[in-house]
Amino acid sequence: MECAYFDAGVCRSCSLMGRPYDAQLADKQSHAEELLAPFGVGDWLAPVASPEAAYRNKAKMVVGGTMDAPTIGILDADGHGVDLEACGICSPGHRAAFPVLARFIGLARIAPYDVPSRRGELKHLILTESPDGELMIRFVLRSTEPVGRIRKHLPALLAELPNARVVSANILPEHKAVLEGEQELVLTEHDTLPMRLNDVTLHLRPQSFFQTNTVIAEALYGEARDWIRDLAPDSAWDLYSGVGGFALHLASSAGTPTGTEVTGIETSVEAVASAELSRTDAALERVRFAAGDATAFALGAAPHEVPDLVVVNPPRRGIGAELAAWLEASDASHVLYSSCNAASLARDLAAMPSLRPVKARVFDMFPQTTHFEVMVLLERRLQPVE
Repeated sequence: MECAYFDAGVCRSCSLMGRPYDAQLADKQSHAEELLAPFGVGDWLAPVASPEAAYRNKAKMVVGGTMDAPTIGILDADGHGVDLEACGICSPGHRAAFPVLARFIGLARIAPYDVPSRRGELKHLILTESPDGELMIRFVLRSTEPVGRIRKHLPALLAELPNARVVSANILPEHKAVLEGEQELVLTEHDTLPMRLNDVTLHLRPQSFFQTNTVIAEALYGEARDWIRDLAPDSAWDLYSGVGGFALHLASSAGTPTGTEVTGIETSVEAVASAELSRTDAALERVRFAAGDATAFALGAAPHEVPDLVVVNPPRRGIGAELAAWLEASDASHVLYSSCNAASLARDLAAMPSLRPVKARVFDMFPQTTHFEVMVLLERRLQPVE
């Protein structure tokens, strides 16, 4: 993939831009195999490739410039806006929406936030596109001051973007390097974006995390279900469950006559609400989601509550020493570990020597960058008979 922004030195976010994609994928596979070599992975499956371009379902764009000439993209070293409306890794739906949103900023007279002077209102635009082409559009504002004007002119925006299902205002009053604030005002009739993956529909609320690459997320969840189907666990935990991607795929796998009983644990209340809506919509009675800390939940469980299978999909830091130690000492027969950081995965595996990686696969969630997802199925080693 070639990128004019990268070639001009305007944006260097995609550090592998211009490198042949086959070489990118081979390097990621080699890096994963090298990091996990000490643990004797039983079977390395071929890496799952992504589309090279237009793969992002979520665009997190900084707004700069002025009301009449806004930039939608990133900030330069001096804190001024750099326009990236034609970014090639963003979805076609994003790129079609950016110029419409630029005009709307002027129509609704929303002053872009100027970082050096700490003045203005509109900090970010966050867009998510569903597999069906519907959009969630979030205006991240310093205050509620522009919300009335956004409401007033919203019909004009929806007329130009009829695929915009959810529009909201997120309020971020602090001057700090974070993407969004705690307060969310939904301005449309719909407050969730359906994300249809395989035969599962996930209902995404504005502040819920979802995998960046829809094609790879679908492959990841489908593969997880395939790996687990033959194990037919009666019970499973999905720790760091997010909006329920793994949990809902496992629960609907028909591995047992009544399906697997799954408990999903996630710190984000919004993500749990999304997952519960999806569970209800799918009529999965043996699934439940709760808000809480994954490690605290595991450590607080009684021995008879430990499931056959534990799924973990942690942030980049990994599951950490406490949860790894608990898994090592537990009676769980299998662990499915999906990681966006192979280095922290390797560190966690070193703390769980009783769990043997029987298969692993790289999923290229982030083409044009050095990042990737790797999923490993761990099986408890049988203790030698004395």
